[in-house]
Formats: sequence, structure tokens, C-alpha cells
Amino acid sequence: MAPRPIWRGHLRLALVSCPIALYSVVRGGSGLHFHLINPNTGHRIRMATLDAETDDELSRSDTVKGYEFEKDRYVLLDDDDFEQARIESSSVLTISKFVDAGSIEPIFFDTSYYLAPDGDGGEDVFVVLRDAIRKSRAAALSRVVIARREHAVAIIPSGNGMVCHTLHQPSDLWDAGPLFEDIKTIRSESSMLDLAIQLINRQQGKFEPADSEDRYEARLREVIEAKLKGEGITPEAQAEPDHGNVVDLMAALKASLGQDAPKKPAPKRRKRA
Repeated sequence: MAPRPIWRGHLRLALVSCPIALYSVVRGGSGLHFHLINPNTGHRIRMATLDAETDDELSRSDTVKGYEFEKDRYVLLDDDDFEQARIESSSVLTISKFVDAGSIEPIFFDTSYYLAPDGDGGEDVFVVLRDAIRKSRAAALSRVVIARREHAVAIIPSGNGMVCHTLHQPSDLWDAGPLFEDIKTIRSESSMLDLAIQLINRQQGKFEPADSEDRYEARLREVIEAKLKGEGITPEAQAEPDHGNVVDLMAALKASLGQDAPKKPAPKRRKRA
């Protein structure tokens, strides 16, 4: 069953445009889901929507959205108010500029959507834009309104189509500077760096979808099946992590590569710039 589009509009580059639709990349409901249960009765717990002051119960359809402009004071907004705030990116993905796809730090990527032609019209335009962006090794930057919020997006070719990635704002992200402050002046020793690269090259491979499978969930399914059958399951033995310090990185790298390591090398001090 094909997914339903979550957004429909046009992709525009200068005077060129084509009808497109965005589809969720992530399939909802594929993982394990759990309910809160009253252990004394075995019944599910019902979550109620209550008025914070009167404790009166409401249905979600009876509620409206409100913006808190002062403490405990709200301005109420209805569908007409949100409609008045519509901007061009509500219906058009206008490409503002192109950047090197590799220049976007992965931490800026948020949610991904398949970007596909919407109907037969404009498919040739879509294919030309896809191939041109791919050959340029670029990412197209644009903006789109989804769920009444404008998102900056990066559009990147993928397979026969394209993927639209919403981007975090800088203010959404923690500053990483303090986390790496103590190591910013340390430089790698060339001999150790060469060995580390050899180790990486030895373990080079091609990414497969199975590489991202959730092994914990697979194990949890086994536990659930065993409980349904009234059986137990033996936990896998957990390897104890080595909390000791690595005294000789060179010896560890050589051992990882299967080379002979020095018996008792003198510890090396970290080199600072």
C-alpha cells in the first residue's frame, strides 16, 4: 500500500516548476508499542484530557489552540487565524540556492520526506532537476510549511527520486564547543594515524539496510514470545567494559592489525600544538 502524501505543492527553480508531493520516509507503527496497564486488574489505563482548573473532562475535538502572552492568559486561535498566516512556502518549494551536499553537518538534518512527482504532468521537469542536482553534487535549499510551521529544507537526490530533509535551526542545537575544549590543541602522531587508517581500510564495507536494524527490539520480541508460551529466556552474557587506561596506543593499534607489538614500549605523551 502506497503512503499518502503529507504535503502537496510545486517545486520551483527560477521560472521552472513541477507539481510534487512529500511522503513520510519513516513507516509508523513498525516497532513494538506498549500500553500502560493497571497490574491489579490487567486493564488498560485511559488518559483523559482535563481542564487544569476545574478538572472537567474534555474531548480533544472540544479544544482549541492558545498562545500564552502573559502568565495564565491566552489568545485563542482558530483555523481562520492560521489560514491568514499562510505564506508562499505553504504551497511552493522555491529553491533559494545550492550548496555542496557534504558541507551540511549531519546534526542539522531533522526529518526526511520522499519528494516525488505529483501526477503525470511535470515528470520530465522533475527528472531534469534531479539529474542536474545529482551531477552538481549539490543540495538545494528551500523552505516549506508543514503542520503550520515553516522549515528550512535541503533537497538531495536519492535513487530514482529525491529526499527533502528538514533542517534544525542553530538555536535548536546545543553548542558542542565546551565538550571538545580539552582536545582542540591535540594533534595525532603520523605513525599512529597511519595505523588507524589501515585498521579503518581493513573494515571498509558497503552500508546495508540491515546495519541499522534494532537488535534490542528483536531480542525483546523473543522475550515476549517466550512469555506468551510460559517459557523463560536466558539473557545474553554482557561483556565487561575495560575501564582501564590505554597506556600504549601504538601497541593496541598494531595488535588490532595483527602485527607484533613491542613488549614494553615507553608511554608517549600527547603532543599539543
